[in-house]
Amino acid sequence: MELDPVLLARIQFAFTISFHIIFPAFTIGLSAFIAVLLMLWMRSGEEKFHRLARFWTKIFAVSFAMGVVSGIVLSYQFGTNWSRFSEFTGNVIGPLIGYEVLTAFYLEATFLGILLFGWNRFPPWLITLSAVLVAIGTAISAFWILAANSWMQTPAGHEIRNGIAFPVSWWEIIFNPSFPYRFAHMLNAAYLTTAVVVLAVGARYLRAGRHPEESRTMLRMAVGMIFVTAPLQLVIGDMHGLNTLKHQPAKVAAMEGHWDGSKAGALVLFGVPDEKARKNHYEIAIPNAGSVILTHTWEGKYPGLTSFPEKDWPPVANVFFAFRIMVGIGMLLIAVGLWGAFLWLRGRLFESRLFLRSVSQMWSLGFIAILAGWFVTEQGRQPWVVQGLMRTADATSPVPGASVAGTLALFVFIYGIVFSMGIYYINRLINAGPKGEVSEVPEGLPNRPLSAAEEAAREATGRPRGSGPGFSLGTPKE
Repeated sequence: MELDPVLLARIQFAFTISFHIIFPAFTIGLSAFIAVLLMLWMRSGEEKFHRLARFWTKIFAVSFAMGVVSGIVLSYQFGTNWSRFSEFTGNVIGPLIGYEVLTAFYLEATFLGILLFGWNRFPPWLITLSAVLVAIGTAISAFWILAANSWMQTPAGHEIRNGIAFPVSWWEIIFNPSFPYRFAHMLNAAYLTTAVVVLAVGARYLRAGRHPEESRTMLRMAVGMIFVTAPLQLVIGDMHGLNTLKHQPAKVAAMEGHWDGSKAGALVLFGVPDEKARKNHYEIAIPNAGSVILTHTWEGKYPGLTSFPEKDWPPVANVFFAFRIMVGIGMLLIAVGLWGAFLWLRGRLFESRLFLRSVSQMWSLGFIAILAGWFVTEQGRQPWVVQGLMRTADATSPVPGASVAGTLALFVFIYGIVFSMGIYYINRLINAGPKGEVSEVPEGLPNRPLSAAEEAAREATGRPRGSGPGFSLGTPKE
């Protein structure tokens, strides 16, 4: 049996990037959360913020390392499996990836070192500043990666000479038509995903009667973040969809399961797309609602799949179902945010067993939604690797299918080990929870009375106030 090298190269890239994307998405949101915790600590002097920041920094470090390890493979694949793509787009994509390393990765790695090893050696303001810079670095990293990927979706600012793309306007390349929407959508998704994880961990501790002060803080902050970011994601997603309809109408037709562009579009809640029959089986739909969403008119028409040559169709079923998974999870998280806010206003956020039991199991929902969204984005662009300029079949290297299959099997094995070990260690950190140690109140922080939980921690460790690990405001503490 002859192995298809193009299909295998696509599967290999999809596999590696699916593992990789969940870690940068998590670290984008988690770094911002840590920075906020430290700023709250600087302002209030409350030790719970300090303990939470140190606790989540350890989890951030593991996630960051796993993201780096899984991301290295992606860059190598451009040369091994996608050399023709690299030759065609290298003048555009190469500098964008290089800017990501120069402006973001070094910033993150440098100041993450201060966060990991400087808690007892540097003043509070430097620790907090480092956390802020790490958070900025993760956002800058997302900026450049999304700029490169968005250019592949809606290429602009280039010219083709001798079959190779050359930059003409870097401003148009970076801020291509889909970039603002895709960047905002991804960044907000990262913050929402992290908020769901923090909510689940806080609920897990509270149900077990552990770390009550930190648990309540995590629940309040997470519910507030979900309450804001989940509806915001719906708004950004709607704007992103309208932009996609303008520039990639075949993708939208597959997302909506919309076949006949001569009729108003229904909102298909469920169905089983059939490319041969050119219809959806077992369809449950709201008539004309698709037109209202995409054209803002009751009878508005937009291209269906039959408006395009069949060779230009994306894999309809994959895009159709992935889109519904993403939207379904988004609607569920909106409901969670409203539920949590209602309980908070009623003073029952920490007492509702049903809420705590439910959200403690939801930690993975954000990651699933992000993966589903990336499947929509990348598979919906097919059969193009660069929309309208280069087909995927023309982008691969002249490598035998057996070679690609061998490396794919190796990646599955190695990634399985790395991923399992990383998740195991993160789970151990979560099981350990925030430490009970209370540091001294450094100079420049409010010197407030200790809470009951902090007094209990003092008694348990036998330390008087001011004898904790603290910070050295001068030379590093020995």
